[in-house]
Amino acid sequence: MPIIKPITDLRNTNEISEICHKQQQPVFITKNGYGDLVVMSMETYEELLSTNQIDKAIFEAEREVAEGAELLDARGALGELRRKHLG
Repeated sequence: MPIIKPITDLRNTNEISEICHKQQQPVFITKNGYGDLVVMSMETYEELLSTNQIDKAIFEAEREVAEGAELLDARGALGELRRKHLG
């Protein structure tokens, strides 16, 4: 369930910070009843960025396959990388 707070609650920054860290999810801030801001802990933000990078890499790989990219056997590719980099 999303955490939604009015913008006036930002006056109490310690409370908002505690909620963000304790719940480990973003807090949605409304202004005049409409969504305005999202506040989250640095840990939650970094996790979101990491997940986004992984999603982008998967999307790019799926696009390449759809465009006819050559698929490689994982065991063969890893063996080749080991030989190349570990001798």
